[in-house]
Amino acid sequence: MRKPPIHLISKDAIKAWQITAILYEAIAWILTVIGFVLHIVIDFPLWIVLIVLGITLISTYITVFLLPKLRWKRWRYEVFEQEIYIQHGILIVNRTLIPMIRVQHVETKQGPILKKFDLATVSISTAATTHEIPALSNEVASDLRDKISALAKVDEDDV
Repeated sequence: MRKPPIHLISKDAIKAWQITAILYEAIAWILTVIGFVLHIVIDFPLWIVLIVLGITLISTYITVFLLPKLRWKRWRYEVFEQEIYIQHGILIVNRTLIPMIRVQHVETKQGPILKKFDLATVSISTAATTHEIPALSNEVASDLRDKISALAKVDEDDV
């Protein structure tokens, strides 16, 4: 069996993913507060509100504190002359090989949360799918994009 890829994504990915999770969890907390307000105003059953509160607490812990760290530990990538090797997943570990000959274009993208931490995602498009290597430092992402682009062109010239 092949060894896992050697390159890690940025450790700041954990913070970026935590912020993203907090934004999503804010919706659950708003619904929980609305449940308490409904209990006070129209005597909405308290047991339902408490169940929603319990689910929200557990969900917040898992998505904000647990999953980002586990996700970061599993994310690996490596670029070879003939292929790109990506590994990710928490319970189910996916290992993907992308042949350079199949790469159509490579781009970097950066949303507001990644921008706050000077991170970017490298997106690799083939005819069938798009693969991403998330949360790399801007410099690493730019260098990786250029390297993959150059290697993909070399393969096209050889064919």
